[in-house]
Amino acid sequence: MSAGPLVVEIICTCCLAAFLLHRYGDLRKQNILTTLTTFIAWYFSFLIVFVLPLDVSSTFFRQCLHDKAPKILTTTPSPPTTTSGSFNTTNASDIRTSQGPVTPSTPTVGGQNQVPVSSCEIPLSHVPENVLPTLWQVVYWTSQLLTWIVLPLMQSYSTAGDFTVAGKIKTALIENAIYYGSYLLIFGVCLIYVVAKADLQVDAERLKVIGITASNTWGLFLLILLLGYGLVEIPRSVYNSSKKGFVLSKTYFKLSKLSTEKTEADEALEDVLDEIKKVSEKIKYNHPLRKHVDTILLKCPETMRHTVKQNNDDYEDYNRSGIDIPSEKTLVRLHKRVIQDSQNHHRTHAQWNSLMQKAIDMEDVEKNEQSSVAIFQRSQHSSSSLPRLCRIFYTPVVEWYWQCRVYPWVMRVCGVLLAIVTFMVVWSECLFFVKDPVLSLFAVFINAAKHNYDYVFIELSSILTIAYLCFCAYYSVFQIRILNLYYIAPHHQTDEFSLMFTGMMLCRLTPPMCLNFLGLIHLDSHITKEDNLEETSYTKIMGHMDVISFISDGFNIYFPMILVLLCICTFFSLGSRILHFLGVQQFIGDDDMTQELVDEGRQIVQREKRNRDRKLDSAERRREWTERFGATSRSSDRVIGSRADRERERERETVARSPDENDKTELLKEAEPIDYTGELSGSTEADFSQGYQRSSTLRSAGRFSSRTPNSAPPRGIFDDV
Repeated sequence: MSAGPLVVEIICTCCLAAFLLHRYGDLRKQNILTTLTTFIAWYFSFLIVFVLPLDVSSTFFRQCLHDKAPKILTTTPSPPTTTSGSFNTTNASDIRTSQGPVTPSTPTVGGQNQVPVSSCEIPLSHVPENVLPTLWQVVYWTSQLLTWIVLPLMQSYSTAGDFTVAGKIKTALIENAIYYGSYLLIFGVCLIYVVAKADLQVDAERLKVIGITASNTWGLFLLILLLGYGLVEIPRSVYNSSKKGFVLSKTYFKLSKLSTEKTEADEALEDVLDEIKKVSEKIKYNHPLRKHVDTILLKCPETMRHTVKQNNDDYEDYNRSGIDIPSEKTLVRLHKRVIQDSQNHHRTHAQWNSLMQKAIDMEDVEKNEQSSVAIFQRSQHSSSSLPRLCRIFYTPVVEWYWQCRVYPWVMRVCGVLLAIVTFMVVWSECLFFVKDPVLSLFAVFINAAKHNYDYVFIELSSILTIAYLCFCAYYSVFQIRILNLYYIAPHHQTDEFSLMFTGMMLCRLTPPMCLNFLGLIHLDSHITKEDNLEETSYTKIMGHMDVISFISDGFNIYFPMILVLLCICTFFSLGSRILHFLGVQQFIGDDDMTQELVDEGRQIVQREKRNRDRKLDSAERRREWTERFGATSRSSDRVIGSRADRERERERETVARSPDENDKTELLKEAEPIDYTGELSGSTEADFSQGYQRSSTLRSAGRFSSRTPNSAPPRGIFDDV
């Protein structure tokens, strides 16, 4: 008996959750409460997946002790103290609690003589019996609290446009009414069924079971729908990844679709920023609603905030009698719009950058496959995520053989293996309730290992099976992206809303998935109909659904059989074809509209590469001119000069401005004559390239980009030009 494996898995799971949260989230920018709740949700969900196999191996050990218990009593000289011929689970548990694990040298109950019994090999990961129940109590109820109350409220709270805590909470409660309503509907139906039956009484324990039943029923329904897509799509995607042309065409298709979404997101953000500018001009410093306007400005891009401050003369007291001042409700709606549009803008740009880089890298692989030289040659736009130390071993020659020769075959083999595992899962889901003969493949493998006391195989196979089920379900969540409200992107590009949504889905799907796995390996006595079957500590905490007979005997057993129909529909892409028929653009592969979008995506990639080439050439020319002449021109020095130099220059101006002069005449007086010498010609070329790069950057940034505060001209300087 050792707690070492359990402690190691707890620490490794904590490190895994922290690593994933650091990879996908931005810990420096996101709120500390978001980081904490998301970490707990991810950590506890992963902990259930990795600790449940330890519970399974300990359960088989307790089952062995339970099976050997009657033999001990028949060999003792004193008569048994119980009236039944065999021990139930509680009696066996009492023996182990008072005497410890039964071994050949362990005394029997009531101070009896030592009796030799058949040894039951103790798993290396076995822990005292009170450890796992306590752990499951904390993990399960914390995850349920997070998924049904905390995380949904935090999601709505983060996007609420109210300016007070009470207002945000009220908005969050209203927006989450649909989630709470669906949960309460299932709970109410179960409660009415229990009350209607004359032989059942409602007490605290039964109410807890009804609540768990409602939660698991919701989770199982959603789990089967997601598995029906993921179990087929994952093996197919892995196998198709060996086809470079197919992957590149699909990437072009996604880029073409995303181009429209990106343009719409930019325009929506521009529109809301224009409205904010107008509102900021109407509501000045001495208005009570000005603090709300400042709060809205904090959600805007930094360049836009500087523009508003420069164009807002707060030192002047405007007469507001003829100005239509927006109400507080209007500001609340505007605040919510800017939050949602900013998140949508961030999401689409993160997707755009990821897909664009993937398309460029895939084009490099396609070109190297057609090359006769076995050396991988990258373009100037491709990226390599490997550290410099790994590049010592991962040379261009090794990279060419891996990308062009080995990788396709590895993906084909992995796709075939995953397809076999998918068939095993579907077969077992449809026949796991058949006890004699045992038709569930996972139950066959686990029982064979149980008889041989191969606890290592039991734990590893359980971890891999649950992990595959989790991956298939969560892959479907991230691929479907309901209404495009969330997006999980690496390199710290995932927003807070998407992180909380992911944590909520993990907590909601993991418990029913684990119960479904226990049914697959025949460790649920109320499915196999065995009275003397030892159950896991996780099942004892979760309880059974005997209170709701039509759920325990019907829905939880026969509903997974619908998985076959869902897998067939996914295999033939029935859902995509229906959406394509209704006008929603889907990658079909044999359609003219699909090919048009693929060609458009290829042109988008080529334009992006040309833009990057121009920027690189401009930077290279500027670097060459700087190295040749050693410094920039005087005009460039004046632009990039320090603020102190500009202040001293203003102090030296002693001549007052005439009332007859306007901004244009003053600008002409300050103009310096141009000396067309060789040095200034070089400086002019450098300034031209620098100005061209700045203009290209401004065009790509959109209408809401602006000058920096230090280089901005005085207000109204070109009003009369």
